[in-house]
Amino acid sequence: MKIGVPSEVKNNEHRVGLTPESVKILTDLGHELFVQSNAGYEIGFTDDLYKLAGAKIVNSASEVFNSSKLIIKVKEPTEDECRFLHENHTLFTYLHLAGDPSQAKKLLATNVTGIAYETVTAEDNSLPLLAPMSSIAGQLSIVVGSYHLLKPNHGRGTLLSNLDPRIVTVIGAGVAGKEAISKARDNNAQVIVIDLHQSKLDELKLAFGEEGMKYIISTPESIREAVSQSDLVIGSVYVVGKEAPKVVSKDMLKDMIDGSVLVDISIDQGGCFESSKPTNHDEPTFKESGVLHYCVTNMPGAVPLTATRALNKATLPFIMELANKGISAALNENKHLKNGLNIMGGKIVHPAIAEALNN
Repeated sequence: MKIGVPSEVKNNEHRVGLTPESVKILTDLGHELFVQSNAGYEIGFTDDLYKLAGAKIVNSASEVFNSSKLIIKVKEPTEDECRFLHENHTLFTYLHLAGDPSQAKKLLATNVTGIAYETVTAEDNSLPLLAPMSSIAGQLSIVVGSYHLLKPNHGRGTLLSNLDPRIVTVIGAGVAGKEAISKARDNNAQVIVIDLHQSKLDELKLAFGEEGMKYIISTPESIREAVSQSDLVIGSVYVVGKEAPKVVSKDMLKDMIDGSVLVDISIDQGGCFESSKPTNHDEPTFKESGVLHYCVTNMPGAVPLTATRALNKATLPFIMELANKGISAALNENKHLKNGLNIMGGKIVHPAIAEALNN
């Protein structure tokens, strides 16, 4: 199969769809790889490394798309990239369609087959291609949250440490939430965990214990009380294929401490704070009602080498399956890969996304 790897174009996005090692595995299987020049340059994956792996280096994104049937990316295509897509392409990447109806409409108009990393499933109902980036985002949430709590960065002026214990609230205890809890505890924070499911809270209580921890069922009242006393609030709510629910209302901001920080990991799915709006790594924050918001839509892009290697480890088996069997056969034979199918023939085919977009 002809497989293309274009350069990522989002702000400060230096991840790449395939590493040279992954390319070598695919070319050894007889597939043709087309990699855009300098696609991995910023993380040390030079054109020469891709050539040694058997790839053909092309100069532009248009050449990648024109040469390939299967397109491997990291982030959803921009409007400029959409003009290169057509019905003979299969796109394998993060799509997050429910969080951006406008982008979904433009992508549908291309008639591309779109398989989204974030809805591919596993036997245990987990999301194996979302998990590595969620893990990274969860860890980063405490790093960026702590950084923006510093007074020179317009935060409250507090430090997560054992010198003066601070409160961190984590809303949503999935993969990202668990990582945020772990990192917050490492920094000696007092941690409030909020989730809809008692079983999840009980599981976390076994893992993290009760000292310095509170485990609370999610209600508007419990969330309001928790955020009002927190220095840092991490929002990591995720519903497969749907826009994230708005768990922190604008009205709740009035009760929050001036200079406290909100980190919205759910921003790719539209954000779980009502006041959230997408930001980027150049201008990552804004203030509303005295509360600093961090809503970067590609958080793992801050650690592109780590993120690329972790993502490739998860995606490569599925890419091999698509390439070796062909798109139709791979989708028909693997129900978990088929759960990743979001759009085909100009229509939304994933039930949750169709419901979210009223399609």
